[in-house]
Amino acid sequence: MKPLFVLIVVYVAILAFNGHATFDKGNIFAGNIAMSVMLLFTAIGHFKFKTAMAAMIPLFIPKKVEIVIFTGVLEILFAIGLSVESTRHYTGIVLVIFLFTILPANIYAAKNRINYENLFKPGPGIKYLWFRIPFQFFLIAWVWYFSIR
Repeated sequence: MKPLFVLIVVYVAILAFNGHATFDKGNIFAGNIAMSVMLLFTAIGHFKFKTAMAAMIPLFIPKKVEIVIFTGVLEILFAIGLSVESTRHYTGIVLVIFLFTILPANIYAAKNRINYENLFKPGPGIKYLWFRIPFQFFLIAWVWYFSIR
């Protein structure tokens, strides 16, 4: 829920101030910067909650903490790539692939009631998927609309 809030607030704020700034770049600019800020926000979680987020990865996969850190670095690189007009299209394509590949970790976490911020508290469980799966597809559609098409 927090990433959605960050995405929408940044998008609306950029659109609101675009008309009052000398850099008015429009809707596409706002959509990509909003996604970049959201990715930076979620990347912070990969470093702050790395142990709890590692529990989201199925047991048979080794080096869970390293994977969490690596995906956090990837999110930072995606944020940079979306912010640069010349790399935006290809970054968007790779980001969509990334968003599809992390969906199983979110399903695993929901099925096993893993709280990605605190391992000592149970996560929301399967009902979380009623938000997470549509949100994941919303993010994919957002990237497609603002970065790829």
